[in-house]
Amino acid sequence: MKALLDRARSFQRRVDFESGEYRRLAEGQYPEALFITCSDSRVIPALITGARPGEIFELRNAGNIVPPHGRKGASGEAATIEYALEVLGVQDIVVCGHSHCGAMGAIKSGDDLSALPGVDAWLQLARPRLAPVLDGATEDPRLPDVAKLNVVNQLAVLRSYPAARRRLDSGRLRLHGWYYEVDTGRVHELDEDGLFRVHAA
Repeated sequence: MKALLDRARSFQRRVDFESGEYRRLAEGQYPEALFITCSDSRVIPALITGARPGEIFELRNAGNIVPPHGRKGASGEAATIEYALEVLGVQDIVVCGHSHCGAMGAIKSGDDLSALPGVDAWLQLARPRLAPVLDGATEDPRLPDVAKLNVVNQLAVLRSYPAARRRLDSGRLRLHGWYYEVDTGRVHELDEDGLFRVHAA
């Protein structure tokens, strides 16, 4: 923690706040995309994409899960998606899963999460859509396959949000599925044929 605190204290000296870039940030934000990913500390959207401050709007939670639209109770995820679309007008949303995901690993293994009731309740949102591959498989499914299917599933949930559906229907929104490999840095992109591929830069 001391190293983090020291870097925070020296941040103003390390960054050129006299430049026009940071002064413009104070005037408002105009991100290009909403980036929905896991809260895993090894997944850093700005590092992966090379985004500068103000370029991506981030939504992070365990398992990069999008709760169903209209679910009872307040939802930070629903509020963030709504704000990104209705106020910021983002034209792209990325749902990014990743390798070595603890949330997907827990679902895959059927871990007893009774000691973590909040985590268990949250992961219940993703479990039903993963059931076909988890319950019907003759062999134990691979964790990457579960994580990638979860990305596909969360994109489907996003399409059920009225604000997203309106923009998709009018061509004002594009959805992207990514799978990030923590140990290699490779980004696999979901293609129109439903397969994840690594594309050359």
